[in-house]
Amino acid sequence: MSAPRRHASALETISVVVPEFAAEPFEQALATACTTVGLFEADDAQTVWRIEGVKDIGHGEAELERALDLARLVTGVDAPLTRERTEAEGWLARIYEAFPEQIIGNRFAIRGTHLDCSHSRARMTITLDAGIAFGSGEHGSTRGCLRALEAVAYRRPQRILDMGCGSGILAMAAAKLLHRPVLAVDIEPWSVRVSATNARLNGIGPLLTCRHGNGWLTPAVRSHAPYDLVFANILARPLCRMARDLAHHLAPGGTAILAGLLNTQARMVLSAHRRQGLVLERRYREGDWTTLVLRRHG
Repeated sequence: MSAPRRHASALETISVVVPEFAAEPFEQALATACTTVGLFEADDAQTVWRIEGVKDIGHGEAELERALDLARLVTGVDAPLTRERTEAEGWLARIYEAFPEQIIGNRFAIRGTHLDCSHSRARMTITLDAGIAFGSGEHGSTRGCLRALEAVAYRRPQRILDMGCGSGILAMAAAKLLHRPVLAVDIEPWSVRVSATNARLNGIGPLLTCRHGNGWLTPAVRSHAPYDLVFANILARPLCRMARDLAHHLAPGGTAILAGLLNTQARMVLSAHRRQGLVLERRYREGDWTTLVLRRHG
């Protein structure tokens, strides 16, 4: 295990406490200013989470405030931000403890770089830096997407898109499992950089094309369409708004794996996509989260 990075400037830990459904938007908000971001249980029922990030004091304040305002707007959660001066080594040790190896489905294992050895050598391993491991496989929506990928892999999709790639975990899983190039897109520049870094860490850099862009308006997304497989692990309402564009850019016979939605939101998202001619193939539940597998018939 490599030694924790040392910082010349003073550091602070910033944190918010949010319900589980709001965890991912607030993770990404903190990531706009923080070099490391982590998620911790705030109660035994795992329904409330504390999102923590470590940043240089005074760094990225304007970007952070804008991102937090957006997270509050899309989730309806008015979570106050707390700050505390911190030592990097102690916080990283806590992150490492909270990020054990994740065993998902029949094929995948997600591991942090802090782990010395794998207990799942028969599985396809994806390695992430535990310090920047949002979308690490612990969240129900990520786990559901990976299970869905296993189920549709036999179709051997050729053109693959990860819309809202975050850490790049879904794009990397598809590239490793299918041995195909994947386009990974996110509206957050930080996420795009992390995805590219993680792809190189896993030895599949040439298979991932990582682009910053605004959803289906992104030039690279339009130029590579139509797609045989699309991941969209975002949020329920944005998924509904994007349903028409998804259907338009999905190839005949193509598959869409949609996640980031609570079980109670699945009907709304499914209805929006059925109106665009897509049909439900299967659904997966992981705790409070649902993943939908939709298909466009030829």
